[in-house]
Amino acid sequence: MNPSEAKARLIHYGKAMLAHNLTTGSGGNLSVRLPADGRVLITPSGMAYSDLTPEDIVTCDANGRVVAGRRNPSSELGFHLALYARRRQIGAVVHTHSVYATTLACMHREIPAVHYLVGFAGPKVPLAPYATFGTPELARAVSDTIGDHNAVLLANHGMVAVGPDLTTAFNVAEEIELVARIYYQTLVAGEPKLLNDAQMDAVLEKFKTYGKQET
Repeated sequence: MNPSEAKARLIHYGKAMLAHNLTTGSGGNLSVRLPADGRVLITPSGMAYSDLTPEDIVTCDANGRVVAGRRNPSSELGFHLALYARRRQIGAVVHTHSVYATTLACMHREIPAVHYLVGFAGPKVPLAPYATFGTPELARAVSDTIGDHNAVLLANHGMVAVGPDLTTAFNVAEEIELVARIYYQTLVAGEPKLLNDAQMDAVLEKFKTYGKQET
């Protein structure tokens, strides 16, 4: 993916976050890492996704230094960079304020294996401890908590999803929001019945080939 393609996809999925009720206004942020040189392209701070143009996307190096773009990068650039540094396989990060995931984050509840689709993130979705937005403390909390999972809740804040590309990271965010809603509703209705470790192991094994077509 070249920078022009990456910018177009960031704008597309920023608007998709609004359309799919994964955030409101200018909330949340998205980034991609270019495989050729490791530069990170990220959405700007405080701008409505509906107003973004390619010129508004900010390009940073691996240390967070702005190398191209006329805007300030998202205030959460720190945890994007921390996630890329933590796992080389991560190629994109999507941060949402989706209602049900954020509700659980405000309850300080991780998302257990209440539905097999939690497998988009792993055997569960862990919870990172609270830290003020845009701080090194939050970057460390997110990076330290995510482990091998593809999503993490941020206490009293929202959710972060990752993937090898932006489409995958967005899909993780969308599927985990669905699971968060299911989990919340089961908590309201009664006591959720969770899948056990063996059942989730079978799900995660099948997810290794999920969606892959033979050629």
